[in-house]
Amino acid sequence: MNLSEDFWSNKYKTDKIGWDLGEVSPPLKTYFDQLENKEIKILIPGGGNSYEAEYLFNKGFKNVYVVDIAKSPLDNIKKRIPNFPEAQLIHANFFEIEETFDLVIEQTFFCAINPDLRQKYAAKMASVLKEKGKLVGLMFDAVLNEDHPPFGGNKVEYLTYFEPYFNSISMEPCYNSYPNRQGMEMFVKMEKS
Repeated sequence: MNLSEDFWSNKYKTDKIGWDLGEVSPPLKTYFDQLENKEIKILIPGGGNSYEAEYLFNKGFKNVYVVDIAKSPLDNIKKRIPNFPEAQLIHANFFEIEETFDLVIEQTFFCAINPDLRQKYAAKMASVLKEKGKLVGLMFDAVLNEDHPPFGGNKVEYLTYFEPYFNSISMEPCYNSYPNRQGMEMFVKMEKS
C-alpha cells in the first residue's frame, strides 16, 4: 500500500476527496465552541483543506498549525484564509514533526494512514503533546476498507495503541456526526500521561 505524497496529491488533483465535508465537522465545532483559552497551540495532522483550522482561526485561535503530506490542500487554506500564517501550514510527514502542542485534533487522519502505523501514531501523538496535552477528535467505529483508506476499527483495538501513552481516555459514540457518518464515529478525548 503506497500512501505516499503522490498518492494524496493525486486525490486532490482528481477531486477524489470524499472525506472532505467542505465545512467544519459538527462534533468538532461543538468541541471548539466550548474552548476558552485562545492561546493554546493546536495541531491538525493530515489536515487537508482543514475547515477546522479555518473555523478556529476565525474564532481568534492564532496558534493553529496544519500539517499535511500533500501541498495542494495547504495552498487551498492559504487561498481561503489569506491572513493564516504561512509558517503554520506545514508541508511534511506528521511522523517527522518535532514541535509540541497543547491540543491535537483528529479528523480523518488516523483512518487514512496505513493501519500498520497505528502504534507509531499513538507514540508520536504522545511525543508531540505537551504535559497534560490532549488528543481530541473523531475515529471510525466501523468496519471499513482493508486495502485503501479510510480504514476502520473499534474501541477495543484503539485502546491497545493509546493506553500505554494516555492516562485519561474517553471514546464514546458520537451523537452529532455529519449525516453520512451517523452511527460510525466515536468522539475521542485523551490526555497525555
